Amino acid sequence: MDISNKQVLRIATAGSVDDGKSTLIGRLLFDTKSVTSDKLLAIEESSRRKGLDYTDLSLLTDGLVAEREQGITIDVAHIYFATKTRKYIIADTPGHIEYTRNMVTGASNADVSLILIDARNGLVEQTRRHLYIAHLLRVPKVLVCVNKMDLVGYNQKRFESIVKEVNALVANASLTGFDISFLPISSLYGENIVDVSKEMPWYSGSSLIEILEATEVKAQQRELPSRFQIQHVIRPKTKNYHDYRGYAGKIASGVFKVGDKVTILPSGAVSEISAIQKYTTTLNEAVAGESVSVLLKDDVGASRGDMLVKEGGLNFGSEVISEICWMDSNPLIAGKTYKLQHGVSESRVKILGLNHKINTDSLLVESGISAFQLNDIGEVVLKSSKPVLADSYEQNRNNGAFILIDEFTNNTVGVGFVA
Repeated sequence: MDISNKQVLRIATAGSVDDGKSTLIGRLLFDTKSVTSDKLLAIEESSRRKGLDYTDLSLLTDGLVAEREQGITIDVAHIYFATKTRKYIIADTPGHIEYTRNMVTGASNADVSLILIDARNGLVEQTRRHLYIAHLLRVPKVLVCVNKMDLVGYNQKRFESIVKEVNALVANASLTGFDISFLPISSLYGENIVDVSKEMPWYSGSSLIEILEATEVKAQQRELPSRFQIQHVIRPKTKNYHDYRGYAGKIASGVFKVGDKVTILPSGAVSEISAIQKYTTTLNEAVAGESVSVLLKDDVGASRGDMLVKEGGLNFGSEVISEICWMDSNPLIAGKTYKLQHGVSESRVKILGLNHKINTDSLLVESGISAFQLNDIGEVVLKSSKPVLADSYEQNRNNGAFILIDEFTNNTVGVGFVA
């Protein structure tokens, strides 16, 4: 099967611990015949050694020995498979509250977020947190999978009560930016995973794979305003390339063509693209996701971290309002300084103030707070030592995020999303 030209759908799983995320993915891989016979034999043997009377499909995704021994998923596991329709990349993210940072990583590029809820437990704190993160990251589609329906007798009223609870939470917290739908499933028994379940005749919708196959990928990054951050300035200064000056990097969004007028930020210098090169090939245009070298007609003195923009302009400054997901055991407080990294650009920033944080139980805003603790999410104001050339994250996911780094430990302590 030739899958080289098929569209990719990026999926992130989320939910509370033991809601069945890894088992769901394992079942999806198994039922779509995406598991090799050798791997299947290996997990069957592992299941027998654990004393199980069934094949533990979660072992298809739990890659670390520590994960398997403890029965939890610690890191983000990426799984690749394909159907006749499209290719899939699934990020299996942890459920424990202390691993919320991994969920942010896993969902950052997702087209669909699969949020699992245990039918017995309903909404819990991590489910609320993951719903908010899906909203924060502007994941286009959220599919709430009410799992373990077999343990509640495939009860329709139980499913409907959870749907009502989630919808009320989304409405009360004004969570926007995604399309939300619901699906009753049993990962263990494969109900509503590939085929529509016969155990739930009251359910009139499609199976999980049918929903994923029909999901449209959000407008491609090439349709957004053009952004190209310079990663490296190429100046060979050889006999044949004495005056050569190429700007190498990856196009974050939009399209750049030979002849386009561009503005170089932050200087504001204007020039025209004279050539676009990719390895030894000369291109007429380059699109989002491509790594290329851009040559300009004028000597504009651009350097690493500068950005080429085209239409759409870019409102930027050194004072930034941003949503922050805090990832450090040390609290975030006003007055502290960190290193901000946006792409390859780095600057020193000071936290001017904490505007509010999100109550992860109600998903409502709390004002008057003095610090962010580990896994807190909220809005801050920061001052950078140089302009931050970022878009609003809502408008451009590929150019609207940054990380905060501790200046002494070099640990990543926060992820920011420009308001």
